[in-house]
This record gives sequence, C-alpha cells and structure tokens, in this order.
Amino acid sequence: MSSIQKSLPFAGGRFQKKIESLMPGFLLCFVVGMAAKFVSEHYGGPTILYALLMGMSLNYLSLEGKCVEGIQFAAKAVLRFGIAMLGARITFEQLMSLGVTPIAIVLVGVPTTILFGFLCGKWLKLGSSQSILSGCSVGICGASAALAVSAVLPQDKNSERNLIFTVIGVTALSTVAMIAYPLLVSGLGLTASESGIFLGATIHDVAQVVGAGYMISEDVGDVATFTKLLRVAALVPVVVAISIFVARKGLATKQEGASLPLPGFLIAFVVIVAINSTGYVPEAVTTGMTELSRWCLVIAMVGLGMKASFKELASVGWPPIILLVSETVFLAVLVAIWLFLAR
Repeated sequence: MSSIQKSLPFAGGRFQKKIESLMPGFLLCFVVGMAAKFVSEHYGGPTILYALLMGMSLNYLSLEGKCVEGIQFAAKAVLRFGIAMLGARITFEQLMSLGVTPIAIVLVGVPTTILFGFLCGKWLKLGSSQSILSGCSVGICGASAALAVSAVLPQDKNSERNLIFTVIGVTALSTVAMIAYPLLVSGLGLTASESGIFLGATIHDVAQVVGAGYMISEDVGDVATFTKLLRVAALVPVVVAISIFVARKGLATKQEGASLPLPGFLIAFVVIVAINSTGYVPEAVTTGMTELSRWCLVIAMVGLGMKASFKELASVGWPPIILLVSETVFLAVLVAIWLFLAR
C-alpha cells in the first residue's frame, strides 16, 4: 500500500488529503445512487426520484461528520459535470427544431419576474434589495443567482440574513416543484416539448430542472435542460445591469469590482453540443458520455436530497416566504398561459 502511495503524484500532499476528505461522502452518495437504480430497475419508477427521496432520508449525514464535504462535492461539482456531459445527447439541429418559444419565454419571463418581485416586495413592505434578490433567484437560476446578485447589491445589516433565507427558500421551493410539476404538466396535457419548456422555464435551480425533466422522459429532460440553461445565461446581463445601477446611485456593494460569473458548466455544455453537432464524434464516445452523465446526475440528486432541510424556514417571517411563493406561482402561470396561447 505504501509503495503504491509513493508512486502516486501529489501523494502525501494537499491533493491526496482532499481526495481522502471527499471519498466518504462521495462513496456514500454513489452507493445510495446504486440502490436507487436497483429499486428503479426491479420495481419501476424514476431513478432520479428514488435517489432524491433516499438522500432526504439521510439528511442528518450532511450536517456533521466525515461525509459532509463529499456530499457537498456530489451536490455541486458532480452535478455541474453531469450537466455539461448532457451536451453529448444534444445537437444544434435538435435545438432549432424547438423554435423560438424557449428563447422568447426567457427574454420575457426573467425581467417580468424580477419586476413582479420588486413590486410585490414593496407591497409586503420588504427592502428593495431583498425583493430584487428574491426576484432574480426565482427568475434566473435559484441559489446561484442569489449568490451572484448579492455580490453587487447594496449591503446593510440584514443583507447576509436575507441571502441565507433566499438560498434556503428557493432551494426548498425548487425541490417541491421538482416533485409537483411533472404531475402538473401531465394534468395540463402538455406535449413532451411543451413539458420540457415549462419545467426549464419555471423551476428555479438547474439540478431540480434536470431531475424533473428526466423523471418524465429523456426527451423532456433534454428540452428542459436547454431551456433552463438559457435562463442561466441571462445571469450575466442581469448582474451587469444591477451593478451599473448601483454604481450610478453611488451605493456601497459587497465587494468592489466583483467579477461577473459565467458558469463554467454552461460553457462546457455549449462546447460539447457544438462538437457533437459536427457529426464526427464516434457513437461509442457519445454513448459513454451520456451514461457517465446519467450516473453523475443520480449521485448529485442523492447529495441534493441529503442537503435538503425544510425546518430552517420555520424561523423566518411570513412576508419573505409569501414573496418567494408569489413569484414562483406568477412565473408558472405566465409560462403556462404562454404555452397554451402559442399552440
């Protein structure tokens, strides 16, 4: 064992220690993911949903102990890698066949949701920063948007508390939507393409969009992922607009000259789609990448389930909760009406 360790690069260094700290939690998520796959294959039902529910039953493991870091790694890094690999399933030709509807919905839905959140927040007597933070997290990409937008918003004594609540609240609502919306699109009688657009345009976090989409079918999952990534791409112009507005008003920000985030997994997804669209990628390679993506998403869903905690919301007042729920319902109704009118 010692001779093998000596032959490994970075052995005994920070790299090895990092791997050792990640392994317990990552392997736990992997084993639970295998169990979810086994149940799905032998008793029917979506693997993603089983992975989520099994993960939620082990929520206590994400709070303390040796598994915490690995669970966090599975829920974030593995998830993003899996989403990037989804590009191997998609070509630009398939995306163009969806028409302009996803693009139009994103161009209208994102700013409209932010404006609705701002006005609703005023009615609920909440601060402008909290209202904008909430609207951006619902309209764009959940917790990631909340973290990015908070970096350029004016800061006060409640800024950190508002950010923490928004992240918890929007993640909880995303988890509820991931389970409820697949039933909703079925009840509304939406087609596979319409279902994917609805899920991608309304669920807040990327992870839950992927979970909800592939819970229904692979076709719905592909469309939902593409639509959601269009919303994620809107993060950069929104953050730029807010930072310019704040700078012109002369308000202090969390950190001057904060860098504008462009998610790496979004860039990787687009690059892989572009390469796959050339038609020169061997089928064996795309099949392998697709299978790797599936396993990454199952493992990530276990990690997300382990991190889910709804009881933390009980300590927060009602107005912020009402705001998040109102924005969520507003966006869902807006997209549903759009899809029915577009038929």
